[in-house]
Amino acid sequence: MFLLNMQSKEPIYEQIKAQIVSFINAGVMKSGDKLPSVRKLARDNGVNPNTVSKAYRELEEAGIIFNLPKKGAYVAGPVPAPPGQAASGGLGGEADAAYRAIAELKANGHTQEEILEAVKKVFNIEPTMAAPTTINEKPEANENA
Repeated sequence: MFLLNMQSKEPIYEQIKAQIVSFINAGVMKSGDKLPSVRKLARDNGVNPNTVSKAYRELEEAGIIFNLPKKGAYVAGPVPAPPGQAASGGLGGEADAAYRAIAELKANGHTQEEILEAVKKVFNIEPTMAAPTTINEKPEANENA
C-alpha cells in the first residue's frame, strides 16, 4: 500500500504522511478507518518504527488521525482545509473537534443511532417524539391542562 523511496531527499516520515493524506483525499481511506499499526507499517516497509511514530504523531497533531490507546490509529476525517477555511463546513475549530469526537465514537464501535441519540440529548430533542408532518403543525395539547 505504501511506496517509500529510500533514495529520495524527502524524509521517509514525510513520505508516509503525504501518502496517508493522499489516500484520504482519494477516498481510499475514510473517517474511522484504522491505519496499520506502527510496527506493521515499519516492518512491511523496512523502516524504523520511530519513523512511522513520528509521521503518525504529526498527523495526529494536525487533526488528520487520532490514536486510541491499545486500539491503534484511525482516520479522523477529511484533511483540514487551507488556513481561513474550516473542514467542517466553515464552523471552525470547535466543530472540527466535534467531528473528530464523532469519528472516534464510530471507531470505538458505536452505531449511528447511538451517536444520533447522544446528539439529540445535547439539544434536548425528545428521542421518541414523532416529527410534525408540516412546519406549522404542533403536538397535540393535553386537554386536561
